[in-house]
Amino acid sequence: MSDAKRGLSFYLLAGFFGLFVLFLYGPTITIMVLSFQGPEGGLTFPMNGVSTHWFRNLFEQQAVGDFGGSFRRSIALALVVMMATVLFSLLAGFAFRRRFRGSDALFYLAVASLIVPSILVSLGIGLLFNILGLEPTWYGSALGAHLTWTLPFGLLIVFAIFNRFNPAYEEAARDLGASPWQTVRHVVLPILLPSLIGVGMSGFTLSYDEFARTLMTAGSFNTLPLEIYGMTTNVTTPVLYALGSLTTLFSFTMIGLCLLAVVGLRRRRLRQSLRAA
Repeated sequence: MSDAKRGLSFYLLAGFFGLFVLFLYGPTITIMVLSFQGPEGGLTFPMNGVSTHWFRNLFEQQAVGDFGGSFRRSIALALVVMMATVLFSLLAGFAFRRRFRGSDALFYLAVASLIVPSILVSLGIGLLFNILGLEPTWYGSALGAHLTWTLPFGLLIVFAIFNRFNPAYEEAARDLGASPWQTVRHVVLPILLPSLIGVGMSGFTLSYDEFARTLMTAGSFNTLPLEIYGMTTNVTTPVLYALGSLTTLFSFTMIGLCLLAVVGLRRRRLRQSLRAA
Protein backbone atom coordinates (compact mmCIF):
# COMPACT_ATOMS: atom_id res chain seq x y z
CA MET A 1 0.00 0.00 0.00
CA SER A 2 1.45 3.33 -1.06
CA ASP A 3 2.04 6.04 1.56
CA ALA A 4 2.39 8.80 -1.03
CA LYS A 5 0.49 11.95 -0.25
CA ARG A 6 -2.44 12.82 -2.46
CA GLY A 7 -1.97 15.91 -4.57
CA LEU A 8 -4.15 18.99 -4.82
CA SER A 9 -5.92 17.59 -7.88
CA PHE A 10 -7.34 14.70 -5.81
CA TYR A 11 -8.98 17.06 -3.31
CA LEU A 12 -10.29 19.34 -6.05
CA LEU A 13 -11.87 16.41 -7.87
CA ALA A 14 -13.23 15.01 -4.59
CA GLY A 15 -14.78 18.39 -3.78
CA PHE A 16 -16.29 18.65 -7.25
CA PHE A 17 -17.72 15.14 -6.97
CA GLY A 18 -19.18 15.96 -3.54
CA LEU A 19 -20.90 19.06 -4.97
CA PHE A 20 -22.20 16.98 -7.87
CA VAL A 21 -23.72 14.38 -5.52
CA LEU A 22 -25.24 17.14 -3.37
CA PHE A 23 -26.70 18.86 -6.45
CA LEU A 24 -28.06 15.54 -7.74
CA TYR A 25 -29.60 14.11 -4.57
CA GLY A 26 -30.06 17.21 -2.42
CA PRO A 27 -33.43 18.24 -3.92
CA THR A 28 -34.73 14.67 -3.69
CA ILE A 29 -33.75 14.40 -0.03
CA THR A 30 -35.32 17.80 0.67
CA ILE A 31 -38.61 16.74 -0.90
CA MET A 32 -38.62 13.50 1.07
CA VAL A 33 -38.04 15.37 4.33
CA LEU A 34 -40.78 17.94 3.61
CA SER A 35 -43.24 15.18 2.70
CA PHE A 36 -43.31 14.27 6.42
CA GLN A 37 -44.68 17.67 7.42
CA GLY A 38 -47.41 17.75 10.05
CA PRO A 39 -51.07 18.35 9.10
CA GLU A 40 -50.56 22.09 9.34
CA GLY A 41 -47.25 22.05 7.46
CA GLY A 42 -46.50 23.93 4.28
CA LEU A 43 -44.26 23.61 1.27
CA THR A 44 -41.12 25.06 2.84
CA PHE A 45 -39.01 24.88 5.97
CA PRO A 46 -39.28 25.10 8.93
CA MET A 47 -41.32 21.94 9.37
CA ASN A 48 -44.52 22.18 11.37
CA GLY A 49 -44.53 18.81 13.08
CA VAL A 50 -43.70 15.36 11.77
CA SER A 51 -46.30 12.88 10.51
CA THR A 52 -47.39 10.67 7.60
CA HIS A 53 -50.54 12.76 7.12
CA TRP A 54 -49.78 13.73 3.54
CA PHE A 55 -49.05 10.16 2.50
CA ARG A 56 -52.49 9.14 3.79
CA ASN A 57 -54.01 12.19 2.13
CA LEU A 58 -52.46 11.13 -1.15
CA PHE A 59 -54.74 8.08 -1.33
CA GLU A 60 -57.89 10.02 -0.44
CA GLN A 61 -60.19 11.82 -2.87
CA GLN A 62 -58.40 14.88 -4.20
CA ALA A 63 -59.96 18.11 -5.40
CA VAL A 64 -57.44 18.14 -8.24
CA GLY A 65 -55.32 15.44 -9.82
CA ASP A 66 -55.79 11.79 -10.67
CA PHE A 67 -52.88 10.13 -8.89
CA GLY A 68 -54.02 6.54 -9.19
CA GLY A 69 -55.05 6.70 -12.83
CA SER A 70 -51.94 8.56 -13.98
CA PHE A 71 -49.70 6.15 -12.04
CA ARG A 72 -51.37 3.10 -13.62
CA ARG A 73 -51.05 4.62 -17.08
CA SER A 74 -47.37 5.41 -16.56
CA ILE A 75 -46.65 1.88 -15.31
CA ALA A 76 -48.55 0.23 -18.17
CA LEU A 77 -46.89 2.45 -20.76
CA ALA A 78 -43.42 1.92 -19.29
CA LEU A 79 -43.87 -1.87 -19.23
CA VAL A 80 -44.92 -1.97 -22.88
CA VAL A 81 -42.06 0.33 -23.87
CA MET A 82 -39.63 -1.84 -21.88
CA MET A 83 -40.71 -5.06 -23.62
CA ALA A 84 -40.71 -3.44 -27.07
CA THR A 85 -37.28 -1.90 -26.47
CA VAL A 86 -35.75 -5.21 -25.41
CA LEU A 87 -37.36 -7.16 -28.25
CA PHE A 88 -36.54 -4.80 -31.12
CA SER A 89 -33.07 -3.97 -29.79
CA LEU A 90 -32.23 -7.67 -29.58
CA LEU A 91 -33.57 -8.37 -33.08
CA ALA A 92 -31.64 -5.40 -34.45
CA GLY A 93 -28.51 -6.65 -32.70
CA PHE A 94 -28.83 -10.00 -34.48
CA ALA A 95 -29.54 -8.27 -37.80
CA PHE A 96 -26.52 -5.95 -37.59
CA ARG A 97 -24.06 -8.72 -36.79
CA ARG A 98 -23.50 -8.92 -40.54
CA ARG A 99 -23.21 -5.89 -42.76
CA PHE A 100 -25.89 -5.44 -45.40
CA ARG A 101 -26.73 -2.81 -47.98
CA GLY A 102 -27.85 0.37 -46.27
CA SER A 103 -26.91 -0.79 -42.76
CA ASP A 104 -24.97 2.40 -41.97
CA ALA A 105 -27.79 4.67 -43.14
CA LEU A 106 -30.35 2.63 -41.20
CA PHE A 107 -28.26 2.81 -38.03
CA TYR A 108 -27.82 6.58 -38.18
CA LEU A 109 -31.51 6.98 -38.99
CA ALA A 110 -32.42 4.91 -35.93
CA VAL A 111 -30.31 6.96 -33.50
CA ALA A 112 -31.04 10.34 -35.09
CA SER A 113 -33.92 10.99 -32.70
CA LEU A 114 -31.40 11.35 -29.87
CA ILE A 115 -30.22 14.67 -31.28
CA VAL A 116 -33.71 16.00 -32.09
CA PRO A 117 -35.20 18.07 -29.24
CA SER A 118 -37.78 15.96 -27.44
CA ILE A 119 -40.45 18.65 -27.56
CA LEU A 120 -40.16 18.76 -31.36
CA VAL A 121 -40.62 15.00 -31.58
CA SER A 122 -43.69 15.25 -29.37
CA LEU A 123 -45.08 18.17 -31.38
CA GLY A 124 -44.45 16.42 -34.70
CA ILE A 125 -46.16 13.18 -33.66
CA GLY A 126 -49.10 15.08 -32.20
CA LEU A 127 -49.54 17.11 -35.38
CA LEU A 128 -49.26 13.98 -37.53
CA PHE A 129 -52.06 12.30 -35.61
CA ASN A 130 -54.23 15.40 -35.95
CA ILE A 131 -53.59 15.59 -39.70
CA LEU A 132 -54.54 11.92 -40.06
CA GLY A 133 -57.71 12.53 -38.07
CA LEU A 134 -56.56 10.28 -35.20
CA GLU A 135 -56.85 11.15 -31.55
CA PRO A 136 -53.52 11.15 -29.67
CA THR A 137 -53.57 8.64 -26.82
CA TRP A 138 -51.11 7.58 -24.12
CA TYR A 139 -51.18 3.99 -25.43
CA GLY A 140 -50.79 4.95 -29.11
CA SER A 141 -49.03 8.15 -30.05
CA ALA A 142 -47.26 8.45 -26.67
CA LEU A 143 -46.04 4.86 -27.03
CA GLY A 144 -44.46 5.71 -30.38
CA ALA A 145 -42.95 8.90 -28.99
CA HIS A 146 -41.37 7.03 -26.08
CA LEU A 147 -39.91 4.39 -28.39
CA THR A 148 -38.15 7.13 -30.36
CA TRP A 149 -36.34 7.85 -27.07
CA THR A 150 -35.74 4.38 -25.62
CA LEU A 151 -34.97 2.36 -28.77
CA PRO A 152 -31.82 4.28 -29.76
CA PHE A 153 -30.36 3.73 -26.29
CA GLY A 154 -31.34 0.08 -26.43
CA LEU A 155 -29.72 -0.30 -29.85
CA LEU A 156 -26.46 1.28 -28.71
CA ILE A 157 -26.30 -0.97 -25.64
CA VAL A 158 -27.08 -4.15 -27.59
CA PHE A 159 -24.57 -3.30 -30.34
CA ALA A 160 -21.89 -2.82 -27.67
CA ILE A 161 -22.82 -6.19 -26.17
CA PHE A 162 -22.59 -8.01 -29.49
CA ASN A 163 -19.25 -6.36 -30.27
CA ARG A 164 -17.86 -8.06 -27.14
CA PHE A 165 -19.66 -11.36 -27.72
CA ASN A 166 -17.35 -14.30 -28.44
CA PRO A 167 -18.72 -16.27 -31.44
CA ALA A 168 -16.73 -19.30 -30.29
CA TYR A 169 -19.64 -20.19 -27.99
CA GLU A 170 -21.99 -20.45 -30.97
CA GLU A 171 -19.46 -22.45 -32.98
CA ALA A 172 -19.06 -24.89 -30.09
CA ALA A 173 -22.84 -25.33 -29.85
CA ARG A 174 -23.14 -26.01 -33.58
CA ASP A 175 -20.24 -28.49 -33.42
CA LEU A 176 -22.22 -30.36 -30.74
CA GLY A 177 -25.21 -30.61 -33.07
CA ALA A 178 -27.35 -27.69 -31.89
CA SER A 179 -29.68 -26.08 -34.42
CA PRO A 180 -29.54 -22.30 -34.98
CA TRP A 181 -32.60 -21.78 -32.75
CA GLN A 182 -31.18 -24.05 -30.02
CA THR A 183 -27.92 -22.10 -30.18
CA VAL A 184 -29.77 -18.83 -29.69
CA ARG A 185 -32.05 -20.18 -26.97
CA HIS A 186 -29.59 -22.18 -24.90
CA VAL A 187 -26.30 -20.33 -25.53
CA VAL A 188 -26.69 -16.77 -26.78
CA LEU A 189 -29.73 -15.60 -24.80
CA PRO A 190 -28.52 -16.90 -21.38
CA ILE A 191 -25.22 -15.08 -21.89
CA LEU A 192 -26.96 -11.88 -22.97
CA LEU A 193 -29.75 -12.02 -20.38
CA PRO A 194 -28.14 -9.84 -17.67
CA SER A 195 -27.41 -7.16 -20.27
CA LEU A 196 -30.93 -7.42 -21.67
CA ILE A 197 -32.28 -6.84 -18.17
CA GLY A 198 -30.22 -3.64 -18.15
CA VAL A 199 -31.73 -2.63 -21.51
CA GLY A 200 -35.21 -3.28 -20.13
CA MET A 201 -34.50 -1.30 -16.97
CA SER A 202 -33.20 1.59 -19.05
CA GLY A 203 -36.28 1.55 -21.28
CA PHE A 204 -38.63 1.38 -18.30
CA THR A 205 -37.06 4.28 -16.40
CA LEU A 206 -36.75 6.49 -19.48
CA SER A 207 -40.43 5.95 -20.32
CA TYR A 208 -41.72 6.19 -16.75
CA ASP A 209 -40.07 9.60 -16.22
CA GLU A 210 -40.53 11.04 -19.72
CA PHE A 211 -42.27 14.40 -19.88
CA ALA A 212 -41.39 16.29 -23.07
CA ARG A 213 -42.22 13.49 -25.54
CA THR A 214 -45.48 12.83 -23.71
CA LEU A 215 -46.67 16.43 -23.53
CA MET A 216 -48.24 16.61 -27.01
CA THR A 217 -48.95 12.91 -27.49
CA ALA A 218 -50.76 11.68 -24.36
CA GLY A 219 -54.18 12.91 -25.39
CA SER A 220 -56.88 13.49 -22.77
CA PHE A 221 -55.35 11.31 -20.04
CA ASN A 222 -52.16 12.30 -18.29
CA THR A 223 -49.27 10.11 -17.37
CA LEU A 224 -47.70 10.64 -13.95
CA PRO A 225 -45.04 13.19 -15.04
CA LEU A 226 -47.74 15.29 -16.74
CA GLU A 227 -50.00 14.96 -13.70
CA ILE A 228 -47.23 16.12 -11.37
CA TYR A 229 -46.45 19.05 -13.64
CA GLY A 230 -50.10 20.06 -13.69
CA MET A 231 -50.30 19.78 -9.91
CA THR A 232 -47.46 22.26 -9.41
CA THR A 233 -49.78 25.09 -10.50
CA ASN A 234 -52.74 24.29 -8.25
CA VAL A 235 -51.58 22.14 -5.31
CA THR A 236 -50.27 24.09 -2.33
CA THR A 237 -49.82 21.28 0.21
CA PRO A 238 -47.02 18.75 0.84
CA VAL A 239 -49.17 16.06 -0.79
CA LEU A 240 -47.16 16.81 -3.93
CA TYR A 241 -43.95 16.00 -2.03
CA ALA A 242 -45.49 12.77 -0.76
CA LEU A 243 -46.26 11.76 -4.32
CA GLY A 244 -42.69 12.57 -5.36
CA SER A 245 -41.29 10.53 -2.47
CA LEU A 246 -43.40 7.49 -3.36
CA THR A 247 -42.49 7.61 -7.05
CA THR A 248 -38.80 7.96 -6.18
CA LEU A 249 -39.06 4.99 -3.82
CA PHE A 250 -40.80 3.02 -6.55
CA SER A 251 -38.03 3.81 -9.05
CA PHE A 252 -35.31 2.69 -6.66
CA THR A 253 -37.29 -0.46 -5.87
CA MET A 254 -37.48 -1.36 -9.56
CA ILE A 255 -33.75 -0.79 -9.97
CA GLY A 256 -33.06 -2.93 -6.90
CA LEU A 257 -35.22 -5.78 -8.22
CA CYS A 258 -33.42 -5.70 -11.55
CA LEU A 259 -30.03 -5.78 -9.82
CA LEU A 260 -31.16 -8.73 -7.70
CA ALA A 261 -32.28 -10.51 -10.87
CA VAL A 262 -28.86 -9.97 -12.47
CA VAL A 263 -27.06 -11.24 -9.35
CA GLY A 264 -29.34 -14.26 -9.23
CA LEU A 265 -28.67 -15.07 -12.87
CA ARG A 266 -24.92 -14.82 -12.35
CA ARG A 267 -25.05 -17.14 -9.36
CA ARG A 268 -27.17 -19.61 -11.32
CA ARG A 269 -24.71 -19.60 -14.20
CA LEU A 270 -21.84 -20.08 -11.75
CA ARG A 271 -23.55 -23.09 -10.15
CA GLN A 272 -24.23 -24.57 -13.58
CA SER A 273 -20.59 -24.10 -14.55
CA LEU A 274 -19.42 -25.79 -11.36
CA ARG A 275 -21.74 -28.75 -11.98
CA ALA A 276 -20.50 -29.05 -15.56
CA ALA A 277 -16.91 -29.01 -14.36
